[in-house]
Amino acid sequence: MKESKPSVKTNLHPRNQHRLGYNFQELIAVCPELQNFVVINEHAIDSCDSEHAKQTIDFSDSKAVKALNKALLIANYNIKSWDIPENYLCPPIPGRVDYIHYIADLLALSNKGKIPEGENVMGLDIGVGSNCIYPILGHATYGWSFVGTDIDSKAIENCSKIIEANPNLIDAISLQQQTESRFIFKNIITPEDRFTFVLCNPPFHNSAEEAQKSATRKVNNLNPKAPKTDKAVLNFGGQNTELWCDGGELGFIKQMVYESAKYPMQCLWFTTLVSKSDNLKSIYKTLAKVHPATIKTIDMAQGQKTSRFVAWTFLTEEQQANWKFEE
Repeated sequence: MKESKPSVKTNLHPRNQHRLGYNFQELIAVCPELQNFVVINEHAIDSCDSEHAKQTIDFSDSKAVKALNKALLIANYNIKSWDIPENYLCPPIPGRVDYIHYIADLLALSNKGKIPEGENVMGLDIGVGSNCIYPILGHATYGWSFVGTDIDSKAIENCSKIIEANPNLIDAISLQQQTESRFIFKNIITPEDRFTFVLCNPPFHNSAEEAQKSATRKVNNLNPKAPKTDKAVLNFGGQNTELWCDGGELGFIKQMVYESAKYPMQCLWFTTLVSKSDNLKSIYKTLAKVHPATIKTIDMAQGQKTSRFVAWTFLTEEQQANWKFEE
């Protein structure tokens, strides 16, 4: 019998440590509750694979996804304690850390090809959610510092609990609630602030109804053998502010673009995920109105889904080169 080897997920970023999939035995060792959700995938391609190599979870089960996240954060990202309230967004970590790695590559372009690391690299996470995932991953991977913002007081409260439960995060992540939901940067970026980058995973849908339909479709696709449902709970959870807003993804990003022009010298790179490629044309038109010095669109492929983020800066190449990554 030939030795089984994990298949490389070549669609993930080359530095993404999850390219080889999950070693569930190691993850269960650090997070025993995950054992309750691990099953054998009888449809694994290589019939010679060991039982361990065929292990997986039901990704349509939000409790299973949360247990997997806990295990990954403990095993790979120096997190001792992490939890989220019921029905809040439970993000897939491999895709989230991909965004972090690609931002690192973007920053390297402004730093003579070297990825800047350490606490003086300051990120602003718009819509940090209750999971605090981007600041956690960015700090663990590159030592960056973060400010996380959200309009949801319960989300901010849970992020505070996560930070307090993990002493290594206390000096690295600060939080601020956006009290005026019409705005993104107002009240958040002050005159003395200086952010290396902004990242954002904007609300995807235009309405609660649209979000529910998408959730139902996703759950049915993830578990095709199960009875079809027309009232699915989102497989990764999610509150309304995480999932939808007036104008949906496009409306949110256009607002973000217009507001960014008020802080042209206070951030090196503004970035945002764009889930719907059909929105790119309108986003480019909006960006043209605020006249950034550089616009980039960076593709990311994750699983069967292709995503991307748009980045823009108001700084010239000379100003970018003069940006101080270290104090």
